[in-house]
Amino acid sequence: MEIEQIEILEFLKRHSPFQELPAEQLQQVALSIDIGYFKAGSDILRFNEPLHALHLVRSGAVETFRRNGDLYNRLSEGGIFAEQGLLRGGKVRFPASALEDTLIYFIPDKVFQQLFDDNEFFADYVQVGDSERRKTSKASIQARADLLGATVSTLLSREPVTITTDANVWQAAQLMTEQNVSSLLILDSQQHLTGIITDKDIRARLVAPGLKSETAVTDIMSANPVTIEQQQYIFEAMMLMLRHNLHHLPVVKQQQAVGVIAISDIIRFESQNSLYVVSRIFRQQTVADLQALVPDVHACFVRMVNEDANSQMIGSAMAAIGRSFKQRLLELAEAELGPPPVPYCFLALGSMARDEQLVLTDQDNALVLDNRFDPVQHDSYFQQLATYVSDGLAACGYTYCTGNVMATNKEWRQPLKVWQDYFDSWIEQPTAERLLQSSIFFDIDGVWGQTQWASQLQQRVSNLASKKPLFLASMTRNALNRTPPLGFFKDFVMEQDGKQNNSLNIKRRGTAPFVDLIRVHALAIGSTESNSFGRLQDITAAAVLPKGRAEDLRDAFEVIAMTRIRHQAAALRQGSEPDNNVLPEQLSEFERKHLKEAFQVLNNAQKFMKFHFKA
Repeated sequence: MEIEQIEILEFLKRHSPFQELPAEQLQQVALSIDIGYFKAGSDILRFNEPLHALHLVRSGAVETFRRNGDLYNRLSEGGIFAEQGLLRGGKVRFPASALEDTLIYFIPDKVFQQLFDDNEFFADYVQVGDSERRKTSKASIQARADLLGATVSTLLSREPVTITTDANVWQAAQLMTEQNVSSLLILDSQQHLTGIITDKDIRARLVAPGLKSETAVTDIMSANPVTIEQQQYIFEAMMLMLRHNLHHLPVVKQQQAVGVIAISDIIRFESQNSLYVVSRIFRQQTVADLQALVPDVHACFVRMVNEDANSQMIGSAMAAIGRSFKQRLLELAEAELGPPPVPYCFLALGSMARDEQLVLTDQDNALVLDNRFDPVQHDSYFQQLATYVSDGLAACGYTYCTGNVMATNKEWRQPLKVWQDYFDSWIEQPTAERLLQSSIFFDIDGVWGQTQWASQLQQRVSNLASKKPLFLASMTRNALNRTPPLGFFKDFVMEQDGKQNNSLNIKRRGTAPFVDLIRVHALAIGSTESNSFGRLQDITAAAVLPKGRAEDLRDAFEVIAMTRIRHQAAALRQGSEPDNNVLPEQLSEFERKHLKEAFQVLNNAQKFMKFHFKA
């Protein structure tokens, strides 16, 4: 190996995801690398041009951009880019330019693909994408800040389990077993905290010395324990526990015991973010293991709401978690069924494809199969695959689609050429019934396999739709079927369906009509964005709406989306099943006012859309 290649090798060893590669594989990567130099201000990648290599910043600084020119990311030494383009059809998705004089290592696409196929860590790292890694980095910074800013009360999940001073150790052990706790607080006759007893105390102070179970708890308890007020910070709790070598710390409020926190509670608090949840998903070996992570998903959702994350951040994180469940289930399915007889692409549809998923969601998916697909020879495999994934998703909280838009439905398990015909017919010969059933397919994302097929279908829709006014008018009429819940005098119009009287279905009458409206405008301008906020950016750039109207839509959509999100988070906090039925009387006057204003923006936008597309 030459000196230059040795230098490359040493550089790779210092940076993720290369530092996790086996030595032999790392050496092969080093030998394959070409080097490029770019002056400050020069273009490195242009949108939609062919892409042949993963780009690694050796020195300097690089900026990547969205198609509308907005800054997407800024990278320095060790940063990688162009991976999303390589994973999605081999074309540049995010243009890049040199912020300063920059050296780039080029890793050939064949080498990149081999690394992606052979190394799980490398695949996970690049599949997340630089935007998600930036979010992760931000999240980890935020997590550290949380320890400084979140109070101990955040960690309390139940009332304290207590026992009186006249009890014996046998009674204490029995109570700990019944309540499934590892510690008990000892209270005197005045309900004052006098001590704490733990599993460790029973082992070390009773069993080891050979004392009898009738021994009084006061004989083995830790008397006058160190405590912390519930409004003190988690960071302070950590310091106390480290200073005194404690695994359990009683929490008090005005001298009265209100709970106990353990080291494990702090660790759990730290792990309740989407990155940790995703990483755990890919380590599970069975559907039952994946199902056990559902409480962590809910905790992650609630935590993001508590930390004032916006709807984009929450929707993106929950969609990433949903994709990870699908990907892991597909891995497990292939391990059980064997390799697929022909290549395929597993599609996510609807909210997951738009990065707008929440905790209350059904599963919308489909299979695109290689054109060599033979139903007689191959369909049994893909039916089993689809069933395995669909049942697994249902076990993990993603309910079966009531409209049967799932890969288990043969209609949505077809070769690529059939899917192309589907989209062509929907656009060329639209009918209200046909578009009502198929509109969900205009939000698609490839999550596994030949994901470039999803991009091809998306591009096909983008190219055709904007040129078909009849199709756009039909889509508009469908979108207008769902109207905001405002009466003549701008009061809320409540649901009266017998089950949820006097409530607002915030999805059916709020977020869904917004999504439909934005989708129509996006299709009209040929946008290939899936996310509603991303589509609004494209719509703003195209200037198809009156000045300021797109910004109003964005703000109103955020208000309604966050109302829905907070409602579901509140249900989870209370241990209830989340739903979309918001009771206006439970909202503050401020919230009701802004919700009405948001619905009015939607109402005006629907009127404009009806006029604009002559629906």
